Amino acid sequence: MTSLRQLEYLVTVVDTGSFTRAAEQLHVTQPALSHQMRALERGLGGPLLERLPRAVRLTPMGRAMLPHARAALADAERARCAARLASGTTAGELQVATVYSMSLGVLPPALRVWRRDRPGVDVRLLEFRHADELRDAMAAGEADVALGPCPADWTGPVRELGTEEFVVVLPSDGASEDDTTGEVDLATLADCAWVHYAPGNGLAELVDAACAAAGFRPRAAVRTEQTAAAPILAAAGLGPALVPANVLPVGFEGRVLRPGVPVRRTLAAYTRAAPDPLTAAFIETLVEHATVS
Repeated sequence: MTSLRQLEYLVTVVDTGSFTRAAEQLHVTQPALSHQMRALERGLGGPLLERLPRAVRLTPMGRAMLPHARAALADAERARCAARLASGTTAGELQVATVYSMSLGVLPPALRVWRRDRPGVDVRLLEFRHADELRDAMAAGEADVALGPCPADWTGPVRELGTEEFVVVLPSDGASEDDTTGEVDLATLADCAWVHYAPGNGLAELVDAACAAAGFRPRAAVRTEQTAAAPILAAAGLGPALVPANVLPVGFEGRVLRPGVPVRRTLAAYTRAAPDPLTAAFIETLVEHATVS
């Protein structure tokens, strides 16, 4: 019978890319680790890993097994926390998966209230570049709740949090666009080199889609992985940037305009199954206090 310990061995070998490093991290000998992996493979009826001279690689069976192994370990950890919470030996931990931009703009007000009301409940953030990566992590059971763009085909419970608005950031001086209305037509920025997001970041697709709707493809002057860097780079004169309105710091010195055609995305909290009481309370805090309209 497959044990949680064997699943932990598999996940650690994959994550470290080496039996040697996995054994060191797990504080076991390499022969003991190899023995358990062989026992796991015998029990499943085939190889999970291909042993290469300097690395390991998942077999097709291993690729199919890995997300379920991660989910089983995550579920076991949540069960342990729930038991300790019920016994009074700990206040608990909440694992929250989200995309980069939300941890910067949407979440802080809600986390402030949550920490004030439940100082003994730790929150662990798992942050992802793209909504697809977030969805896959939640499907694999890596977190209690996922927060991000509303998934179109999610079969578990979904709670909408609101709509996130995007704004255009321009340098505070030297730009010629008329901002008497507080708006800017994205088409007027078609010839500009843009502050863009790195490939793989979900906001890169959002910017491309907004510009495509305005009739052009944005040319990148610079690409950044960090949502917080985009408005700063734009204010410094590197080009216009399209950013979530809630990430702009107080006293921001750049020029901020609304797109003539609004750019928005619906944000949601979603879980694999009906949320437990602690997760449900966290979702309610988000609905009430997260920075979305």
